[in-house]
Amino acid sequence: MSVGSRPLVPSRLAPGGVAHGGRRTPTTVVGGYIALTKPRIIELLLITTVPTMVLAEGGWPATTLVLITLLGGALAAGGANAYNMYVDRDIDKLMVRTQGRPLVTGLIKPRNALWFASALQVIAFAVLWSGANFLSACLTLSATLFYVFIYTIWLKRTSKQNIVIGGAAGAVPVLVGWSSVTNNVGWAPVVLFVIMFLWTPPHFWALAIRHVDDYRAANVPMLPAVAPLNQVLRQMLAYTVVMVGFTMVLIPVGHLGWIYGVSAALLGALFIGGTIALSRNPEPQKAMRLFGYSISYVTLLFGVLTLDVLVRHGF
Repeated sequence: MSVGSRPLVPSRLAPGGVAHGGRRTPTTVVGGYIALTKPRIIELLLITTVPTMVLAEGGWPATTLVLITLLGGALAAGGANAYNMYVDRDIDKLMVRTQGRPLVTGLIKPRNALWFASALQVIAFAVLWSGANFLSACLTLSATLFYVFIYTIWLKRTSKQNIVIGGAAGAVPVLVGWSSVTNNVGWAPVVLFVIMFLWTPPHFWALAIRHVDDYRAANVPMLPAVAPLNQVLRQMLAYTVVMVGFTMVLIPVGHLGWIYGVSAALLGALFIGGTIALSRNPEPQKAMRLFGYSISYVTLLFGVLTLDVLVRHGF
């Protein structure tokens, strides 16, 4: 795929045949089960959970509740990711970036992975129901069901809007964090949900630009693999601009102050600027830099949200 005379080159491979930037191939059974959970994705999901709990509490919630919510969320996300690897094991063997996954290498048997994923889900639901409340447990389960059945089984292989719709599952942790504290869902977590929903396409498409050959090889209609790159970049920019707008909407809705407001504006400007820069020079390396910044963006955005709440409430 190219824009003008600028071709997108294939991904460089790290030692062991794993795409540059990917995790190393696990060599032990324990390492294989850990890899099934996709720990890096879990980290990102949990980054959004605790700040939302702080916002809901108007300060630091009970530490026990925080730990329970994190544990339940981590177990559920790990189970959902294991289900994802179970379903996708046929296409994972066709993609260089995923050929080191434990179900592709044979380190873990598919049946064992399925039981492992199911066990994590049952434990996660029990932890959240007993330690937080039934609503947070149900929201967590709904995210798993959506991710597995709507995104992984259906949309990922059939629609170029797969990650747009499927991204809703990754936005649910903010609802879980809020509901674990309040046992309800208000407008502030809904705005946070929208922010994460809008963040997902530019975040993931930046990665997909770098690994476009993988998606083509596996016949997965990820947008960069099936649409002109200039169209992908226009959509990335549109999602980013609207997302930044919603980060501003959160100020009055979440009763946030200048610490969050100024920081969110600066972080958003950098995100928009990075997307524009990629549009002007659409090289895979630049796409990966934008992908990396998108992760830092979420981490910093939710970090300053936490700081704003704690400072304004004297914690």
